[in-house]
Amino acid sequence: MTGGEVTEAGQETPELTAARRTSPLVVVVHTVTFRQARQVVPAAIPVVAAVGVDGVGVVVALVAAVTALSLLFAALSWWRSTYLDTASSVVLTRGLLARSVRTVPNDRIRGVEVEAPALHRLFGLVRVRIDAAAGTLTGGDEEVVVDGVPRAEGDRLRASVLTHRRTAPVPAGTDPSAPPPEEPGEEELARFDRRWLLYAPLVGSYLAVPLAAVGALSRLLQELPRDLRPDLDGPDLTDVRVLVVTAVAALLLLVLGAVTGAAVVNWGFRLVRRGGSLVAVRGLLTRRHTELEVDRVRGGTLAEGLGMRLVRAARVNALVTGLGAANRRGQLFPLGPRTEAVRLLGVLVDDPGPLAPHPPAARRRALVRAVGSGLLVIAAGAVLTGLTGFWGLLATGIVLTVLGVPLGLGRYAALGHATGPRSFSVRSGLLVREQAVLQRRAVVGWQVRQTFFQRRAGLATVVACVGAGNGGYAAVDMAAGDVAAFTGAASGPWATAPPTDLPG
Repeated sequence: MTGGEVTEAGQETPELTAARRTSPLVVVVHTVTFRQARQVVPAAIPVVAAVGVDGVGVVVALVAAVTALSLLFAALSWWRSTYLDTASSVVLTRGLLARSVRTVPNDRIRGVEVEAPALHRLFGLVRVRIDAAAGTLTGGDEEVVVDGVPRAEGDRLRASVLTHRRTAPVPAGTDPSAPPPEEPGEEELARFDRRWLLYAPLVGSYLAVPLAAVGALSRLLQELPRDLRPDLDGPDLTDVRVLVVTAVAALLLLVLGAVTGAAVVNWGFRLVRRGGSLVAVRGLLTRRHTELEVDRVRGGTLAEGLGMRLVRAARVNALVTGLGAANRRGQLFPLGPRTEAVRLLGVLVDDPGPLAPHPPAARRRALVRAVGSGLLVIAAGAVLTGLTGFWGLLATGIVLTVLGVPLGLGRYAALGHATGPRSFSVRSGLLVREQAVLQRRAVVGWQVRQTFFQRRAGLATVVACVGAGNGGYAAVDMAAGDVAAFTGAASGPWATAPPTDLPG
């Protein structure tokens, strides 16, 4: 059986003589969270609608029935699920009627994450996620998830599968009484400074946290019966002073929500190098312990949002071969000063040197694309103004055209590429500027694209195909004559192609 293969009921499965079960306490956790019972909610809705929810007795009976159903499903799921870590692989067996066995060889494992959500921590449990190269083939990001083991067992499982420690018999000639080898020392690479939380209101993902909370609260209030809804009078927004106070209060709440969200996710963040692994620990309510093999790291990305660039902040993600959900599990520097991010990126991969700017033709192309829609609106607005006298559309087109100029210039300023002895780099993006720095050995192929207008301008887009991260990183609108030199310097002579071979 190969990594990621699933065997359904009726097929022969491997003998699991030393299989383990998770802690029985996970049954309580899954009962409280209705994890398994959620699958029957769509089928239960018509029943609830037919019975109705009039009366306290009916509500209590429904709550009791759902809780009992959740307890039954959680208990059956726990009873029929086992896991096993052997000298060569990790095996997860589960399923009540349709049994499945998932096997992941140790040499396919790319990373391990140990999570401790708030309810798990209450019972001293953790959730272990094991990533493998074939993780995306099974329809999910995680190849194996072992949910609900004690903290000590989670640490043992993590060490066993990631560092390939074996539980096999002691080799001949080895003294069984000899002490085990000492654990490798730790080298701290980064530690989160609480002052960096002030960057959070400038990051879109953290700003989305309070907005999502407000949306969820509004939806909940709408779902409540009319007699249970609070009778609240909104502020009189016709008064300018009230409007200003309301806007300032909303802005402060938005900032506070973003800072709180960043603190919950990144509290206590610490990144260390332990032997051949990178270990990142973070989280306030849900504690996450992510470990990645250094040998699997092929580079990193430096991401700077528009707001982050104003205060010179950035974040760093590691590019690891075969790692699923790299934006989350590969995040090695969640938020902080750009100087710290650049220093950490230099630890992951050699600096290829300063970025080379792209030719003036790329700037002209960026400007034309940015103001093109505004010019079309101006043309339509001019016709409409001449026929009807309505000038609103014309004014809108002028505004879009004026705003398109800095947009195009900013998009061009983000472009760049560089090559070094052992690495290369490409950069692009406007709202989120991302610079990818990759090792030469990460490249498995090149893709060169040219549109009709790029060919007329003597430009081309070169995509480095890699087995990590997004799978490809592009040098947008570089000079077509530089393509062969860039690909050759970034990966070797095998990638060199004459410029005349560029696709039309």
